[in-house]
Amino acid sequence: MDSAGIEDLLVHRGRMLLIRQIITVNMTKAITRALVTDQWPLVNNGGANPLVLIEVAAQTAGVYNSWRLHRKQGPNADHRGWMVGIKISRFFVDRIPLGTEIITEAQNQFEYDGYREIRGVATIHGHTAADVTLQIMQAGIENS
Repeated sequence: MDSAGIEDLLVHRGRMLLIRQIITVNMTKAITRALVTDQWPLVNNGGANPLVLIEVAAQTAGVYNSWRLHRKQGPNADHRGWMVGIKISRFFVDRIPLGTEIITEAQNQFEYDGYREIRGVATIHGHTAADVTLQIMQAGIENS
């Protein structure tokens, strides 16, 4: 999928759209690619604070769950309105240099109606940079 596909699945735009490419999305997971730039939030002195990996994981989860919603309800499905909570986040890097490629995989670990618990793992050069568990709820959508 290209950036138009990403924007069909995510509401993020401009500086807040961190995902550059959807590598894989299917009924079990999504894998995305992001590239750290000086336009990202939490960037200063030539690098990003690893907290930004929570947002990268959340956007990858958004790609996954919005894609699934589109598959079930069609391309006009309303994929807005996700409330996100951070259950667990572990970081294995202190800083992420500009120009670093991040590959992130997200999978639902549990789901019930509009609630999901999602695990996102961000890797840099094949090594785990962050392991994040998110809790998300989609307001007003049942049985998605």
